[in-house]
Amino acid sequence: MTATRVDAATLRRLPKAVLHDHLDGGLRPATVVELAAAVGHTLPTTDPDELAAWYFEAANSGDLVRYIATFEHTLAVMQTREGLLRTAEEYVLDLAADGVVYGEVRYAPELNTNGGLTLPEVVETVQEGLAAGMAKAAAAGTPVRVVTLLCGMRMFDRVREAADLAVAFRDAGVVGFDIAGAEDGFPPADHLDAFEYLRRESVPFTIHAGEAHGLPSIHQALQICGAQRIGHGVRITDDIVDGKLGRLAGWVRDRGVALEMCPTSNLQTGAATSIAEHPITGLKDLGFRVTLNTDNRLVSGTTMTREMSLLVDEAGWTVEDLRTVTVNALKSAFIPFDEREALIADVVLPGYAAAL
Repeated sequence: MTATRVDAATLRRLPKAVLHDHLDGGLRPATVVELAAAVGHTLPTTDPDELAAWYFEAANSGDLVRYIATFEHTLAVMQTREGLLRTAEEYVLDLAADGVVYGEVRYAPELNTNGGLTLPEVVETVQEGLAAGMAKAAAAGTPVRVVTLLCGMRMFDRVREAADLAVAFRDAGVVGFDIAGAEDGFPPADHLDAFEYLRRESVPFTIHAGEAHGLPSIHQALQICGAQRIGHGVRITDDIVDGKLGRLAGWVRDRGVALEMCPTSNLQTGAATSIAEHPITGLKDLGFRVTLNTDNRLVSGTTMTREMSLLVDEAGWTVEDLRTVTVNALKSAFIPFDEREALIADVVLPGYAAAL
């Protein structure tokens, strides 16, 4: 099947897997408005449609720091038990409605304690909300499995605390770890103690790298810190000249290190210039284990269906390409091997066959 024959209805039906998506970047605009009113937080606008447009416009600055600053308003409404329960449940339901069958949601618990919740209470509440969403999705006939990655904020001093939480909750829905926040000036090796601890405790982790900063951040994440995946990683192309891979790029490709690529988000932060020229296509063609992700659905005004549609329309992707990145994501998921294999064999491959 050629790219030109993939219509929107088909894309929505395709089973999807997302590895890189932030809880606080994916709220429903109407929910932000309602929760902000309840807690007395002032928004740029109280019209949900206008708020969605404000987020999208503010994020299209080409500046990662300004992009991150848009989270002020979503985080403001995620400081109470009620706010966390609702946003976590709706997060799952929105993924299910978009055809996602497996998702890893990430967030930094330290950013949700301003209302008096402790770090463990934040994690417990989010897990409760996710479980409620999965139960409702299953009852509606659109089952989706959503697990959690806990984040430490790389520019603050609580990364080890977040790592401790990941270990404590690894049997309660938390499957891995990440560091997030402004990349430039905050190298991953600054938190080497946390990563060494996670490795000793056999907790997998990914690291945001190669987005706002270049090859050194990817090298540190992999070779110094020991990351199993890379968040974004678009700058790995700096180590590829005329199709010839340098040592780091060769390491990433040959060992199947998953790159959690987020095309729309990368355009917004200036890490890529267009969908047609986004590195995800060239890296896919070179045999890298690329995965397709949304990053922040509200902030980027996107969904997995939209990301797929953009690649089909602007980069010439086929359904086979979309299937490949979906299988890539599940191969690299942080759940056990047999569970990954079952999702691929029982859900993804039959789902693609049925949609076509």
